[in-house]
Amino acid sequence: MALRIAINGYGRIGRCFLRALLASPVRGQFSVVAINEPADLESMAYLTRFDSTHGCFPGTVEVGDNCLRIDGTDIPVFHADTPEGVDWRAIGVDILIEASGRYSYRHELQRFLDAGCRRLLLSHPGHSAGDVDQTIVFGMNHELLTGDERIVSAASCTTNAIVPVLVMLDEAYGLDHALMTTLHSVMNDQPLIDGYHHTDLHRTRSAMQSMIPVSTGLARGVQRMLPELAGRIESKAIRVPVVNVSAIDLVVTLRRGTTAAAVNALLRAAVDGQGSGRMAYTDEPHASIDFNHSPHSAIVDGGQTRMSGERLLNLLVWFDNEWGFANRMIDVAAFWGARMK
Repeated sequence: MALRIAINGYGRIGRCFLRALLASPVRGQFSVVAINEPADLESMAYLTRFDSTHGCFPGTVEVGDNCLRIDGTDIPVFHADTPEGVDWRAIGVDILIEASGRYSYRHELQRFLDAGCRRLLLSHPGHSAGDVDQTIVFGMNHELLTGDERIVSAASCTTNAIVPVLVMLDEAYGLDHALMTTLHSVMNDQPLIDGYHHTDLHRTRSAMQSMIPVSTGLARGVQRMLPELAGRIESKAIRVPVVNVSAIDLVVTLRRGTTAAAVNALLRAAVDGQGSGRMAYTDEPHASIDFNHSPHSAIVDGGQTRMSGERLLNLLVWFDNEWGFANRMIDVAAFWGARMK
């Protein structure tokens, strides 16, 4: 029987999740039974059909009676602004994809469960490790899922991109310290022109005119996944004026010496060996736009690998922060669903 999926929050990740699911080979394992989004139905249909980043929807999208009719299938749409505003129990939701980003504390997420959702899969980290039952980076620790969990986080796009790389380096050479600088595409918490848009004054500045330093929880997220690195890893982030595709500039000190060629050979072999499609390797002369709509969590750019001495390593890791992450959420949902009782 198909797993009954609903989406709460039909913004960038919510729409990418639906599009990616409809194009996925595991599509038959799921039935999308509801979408909750405060926006009006006509706007939802329009932005499903036309996407400035990922192109036109390849199927049909129509407005039905309080529903989106996608490829001839009606998906009921609700416009509630609270977890209790939808009778999830009556709909029969096996997994709610929480893509609004508004809820990260356990007591907030519990409200969805109390309203009838059997389980939640978050498109963002929980506020703390205790706010979720598991935080999953698919391909790294997804086998921890038993099916008994009620609230699971798919971590973040940046965590999914960098954790596999750190694990490979640590296993091969040992990691002493690491510094990650995320060069992230613009997001909806930034204005197009300067304005009173955010309590973080950096985010009051025009998104499309400057590179803007912002706060990031990437180091905390990585340490949540790799507690052995606690106290030895730090991060910062800069928003850059592109609409999609981000990169992580990673600097690590290794415990055992190596060369740039050896590191590239290691990462290339690891990518070839896993056969999952979640990571990729390239040494071609790329620009960020080349990775738009990439389903990978990370693409290691071997052409940018640098060593200073034998232990100071610099890597560049690209990722489509929308499409790649949406595909990992599908992976988590499919694996988790297969283990549910």
